[in-house]
Amino acid sequence: MITEAKRLQSVQEYYFSKKLQEIANMQTEIPIISLGIGSPDLQPAQEVIETLIKESQAGVNGYQSYRGLPEMRNAMAQFYQNQFGVKLNPSTEILPLMGSKEGIMHISMAFLNEGDKVLIPNPGYPTYTSVTELVQAEPLFYDLKSENDWLPDFEQLEKLAEQKPKIMWINYPHMPTGAKAPREVLEQLVDFAKRHNILIVNDNPYSFILNENPTSILSIDGAKDIAIELNSLSKTFNIAGWRIGMVLADESLINSILKVKSNMDSGMNFAIQKAATKALEVSEDWYNNLTKVYSERREIIYQICEKLNVTYDPKAVGMFIWAKLPEGIDDKTFIDEILYEKKVFITPGSIFGSNGKGYIRFSLCAPIEKLNEVLERL
Repeated sequence: MITEAKRLQSVQEYYFSKKLQEIANMQTEIPIISLGIGSPDLQPAQEVIETLIKESQAGVNGYQSYRGLPEMRNAMAQFYQNQFGVKLNPSTEILPLMGSKEGIMHISMAFLNEGDKVLIPNPGYPTYTSVTELVQAEPLFYDLKSENDWLPDFEQLEKLAEQKPKIMWINYPHMPTGAKAPREVLEQLVDFAKRHNILIVNDNPYSFILNENPTSILSIDGAKDIAIELNSLSKTFNIAGWRIGMVLADESLINSILKVKSNMDSGMNFAIQKAATKALEVSEDWYNNLTKVYSERREIIYQICEKLNVTYDPKAVGMFIWAKLPEGIDDKTFIDEILYEKKVFITPGSIFGSNGKGYIRFSLCAPIEKLNEVLERL
């Protein structure tokens, strides 16, 4: 019998992969409404769609550069200059990705050896842990807790630094909690990473969802010496399935990541790159309209929270609402009861780590009429 690789012994199938299959197999008289995944249901800008159609018909179907079209990298650089005040060299400090999720693997393969330690937030995006284990490095979990506004405890980080971690994953605005990191916290993180020779990676796809002050770690003085940022067009421009992301860093770090990436794919589709370039050039009205839609949806999610007797932080940002269950209620049991009885899917907080136990997460990626239907079912 063919046995699987040892590296898979500590890695399970992604939670949403299993749960969505379970939901698909359920026999129900009424459709299940999903508030589980942050997959934008809104349309891209009309000019973005028109560009995709036009360039698809142009017949450029060959392999593309591993570094992406120069005009797309220029647009990414201009986007970072306009939105974050960060100046980047589009030729050497930007590498387009087929979604930022692949960047987690590329970065880990580029810089981690077997047995290296990796600082991972708890709660946090599960892929940080699974990829760390796939490359046979060792996760070191650092706590994020509500009493500290879901920000790192630097006393704990100093103790964990004694184990000489090589990479630290951070994610602000934070998923799943929606916490923001004040600039002084980002400055502390950069200082911490420099003192301990740690490569810090900020995963930053939620900057423009219900967030008045988008921030990049690369805007901190000296951050480029030890920091990488991942970003994505998926959430901000409603093109999640197109798979367009980017990694931004000093040239030497980009070149290391490129060694991995160039052996993993054969370049991004030409028409999608042209459409992504157009998306990055949308007017400020785009962001304002996005905020308006998600603000209206958030108000209904707040009503759903009150129906379910769960508490939330109205200061949180991003496309999720993170809510605390009453004491003693198991989050996985709770969401299954809602799923089976009301045909509504909500994400249990414990899939994001032990500090997520007793919490649930709602996605704002559902239209108003569906959210109102959830209210009625409850």
